[in-house]
Amino acid sequence: MLYYLMPAVAELSDAFGVFNVFVYISFRTAGAVVTSLIIAFAFGPAVIRRLQLANVGQVVRDVGPESHLTKSGTPTMGGLIIITAATVSTLLWARLDNPYTVLAVVSLLWMGAIGLLDDYLKVVQGKTRGLVARYKMIGQWTFGLSLGAFLLWQPISTHPTTWTSVPFFADVAAAFAPPVFVLFTGVVISGSSNAVNLTDGLDGLAAGLTAIAAATLGVFAYVAGRVDTSSYLGFFHLPGAGELTIFAFALSGAAIGFLWFNSHPAEVFMGDTGSLALGGALGAMAILLKAEFLLVIVGGVFVLETLSVIVQRGWFKYTKRRFGEGRRVFRMAPIHHHFEKLGWSEPKVVVRFWIVGVLFAMLAFSTLKVR
Repeated sequence: MLYYLMPAVAELSDAFGVFNVFVYISFRTAGAVVTSLIIAFAFGPAVIRRLQLANVGQVVRDVGPESHLTKSGTPTMGGLIIITAATVSTLLWARLDNPYTVLAVVSLLWMGAIGLLDDYLKVVQGKTRGLVARYKMIGQWTFGLSLGAFLLWQPISTHPTTWTSVPFFADVAAAFAPPVFVLFTGVVISGSSNAVNLTDGLDGLAAGLTAIAAATLGVFAYVAGRVDTSSYLGFFHLPGAGELTIFAFALSGAAIGFLWFNSHPAEVFMGDTGSLALGGALGAMAILLKAEFLLVIVGGVFVLETLSVIVQRGWFKYTKRRFGEGRRVFRMAPIHHHFEKLGWSEPKVVVRFWIVGVLFAMLAFSTLKVR
């Protein structure tokens, strides 16, 4: 929105060159980060008080680590803080006529709405299962398939819509048939949103990892949006994608701002409202940047968390069918609970997982040179 005020200061720019900085993506990205942090800091306490007054407290089941039982009643649905901060900041600093910006914001709001409904049914209506799993999946897949179909109908870049980059290879692209591409976008959106949702089990874990992943994708958006940098690094040049940098860092800033209240011991949880929104936004950014396979590296911890659940359930069902008794690979899944069971304190698990998240981000950046 502030971008459109630039013509009004054009005359001032002629006299005072400092006003030209508002045109640059780098400056607006910095402004978006600061704005997200300020909104989260200012808006957070009011949201927490409102949730406390409404008795919107987390329901903790006795199937997890015993130490988590003390968290029962902690306000949830705090993802509203992240969504509000990221959305307002993006609307203020990004170009609103840019399809990358619009689609990214829509993905955040759409998936956040699904999570909000799920949290409402669980916490307010007292339905412990929340939104029935198949209905939640329908909501995720509806957006994923719709995004894929829209990109086929209205391409937003000069590159073929069904092409996507392959990490570590500059001159290789994966090409999908149109129907397969639409299904692929559904898989990416559903997979990323559920992966973040599974990871959201410890204070600050999902928020910190999302901040790292979103900032990483923001750098790739900046590279893709510049013809010189993308050409030098052998990455797809996507005109207009640079604006996605602003959304990515606004999301990262909002997640960091939320950490102020979500760090151990948490004053508020993001709930499905936040985790589904964050995961959906990460998936949408990867699709828009033609970096779906790169997302596996950027969100490596999310992938490991999801795989731990799949392996645990699969092995349990197989051994129960084969030997009549279900056996486990991990002491508890997702894998962050496994380390808790090994005796690691919750803050130690979170910080070490953040470190691993940074390592995955560095590995993702290395793909820009090892091509």
